[in-house]
Amino acid sequence: MSRLNYWQTRASALLLGLVFVTVAAWQAGSILIAPAHRNVDKPNLDFPVYDARLNSESGAEIAVWYVPADRAEATVILLHPVRSDRRAMLGRARLFHRAGYAVVLIDLQAHGESTGRHITFGYIERHDVSAAVAYARKLNPRHRIGIVASSLGGAAALMASPLPIDALVLESVYTTIEDAAKNRLAMRTGPLSTLLTPLLLWQLKPRLGVSSSELRPIDFMAKIEAPVLIANGEIDQHTPIAQARQLFDTADTPKQWVVFKGAAHTDLLAFNAKHYENEVLPFLDRYLRFRDK
Repeated sequence: MSRLNYWQTRASALLLGLVFVTVAAWQAGSILIAPAHRNVDKPNLDFPVYDARLNSESGAEIAVWYVPADRAEATVILLHPVRSDRRAMLGRARLFHRAGYAVVLIDLQAHGESTGRHITFGYIERHDVSAAVAYARKLNPRHRIGIVASSLGGAAALMASPLPIDALVLESVYTTIEDAAKNRLAMRTGPLSTLLTPLLLWQLKPRLGVSSSELRPIDFMAKIEAPVLIANGEIDQHTPIAQARQLFDTADTPKQWVVFKGAAHTDLLAFNAKHYENEVLPFLDRYLRFRDK
């Protein structure tokens, strides 16, 4: 083989490889933003649950469960992780209802029974959070309001900030979309993540109309006007503990930092219910209970 043919063959192989990687990245992007619609059946519960629908500025109709509580003086809004729905937060609903709080659970747009075409990693979902806060305020005008949000739900709550709420709990929330993509790709592709991350991120603008610079929850930490608790798993590879700590360090006081030892990117309540109750419930009680009675 002549030198010219050798380099032509190498160039062709390189081009084919690049095309393959680009197509694979596009397909991966399609999976990541695809809606996670499903029927959400109401399970048998030991507390009352009422269905509702909200119109969000996201353009979606948002599916809601409302859980009233006798003599409640505060409402807790629960926001689920990505590709999940409000059922993922039922354990927290039970915990907070038992503690005397009214509870609002929603399906973020493009999840569960809410409408919506794409998952946007918090950018459009932030409007659903604002709609849920307005709904909770309309139901109980005198209530204090708290939000407990996991992963995507937390990113959406941050990007909706400042919100007219009295307490915010963020669980396993990513710092920037660049970090989130790189972390997840590194878990699956190792060193190739350096190549694949830009191929995923460049899709954001043409597919979702949002740039990576607009998907930085950490930039909204300073806008929070309520006390915040940040919780993270010690061995979480999706949101490493060092990155979660960056969120905490960026927040204004009052703030609280909680680590779940041995936990990865998982349901922190299910992982260690006792630790969760001992940290999250007192935090909410401190800022949502009226003390002048």
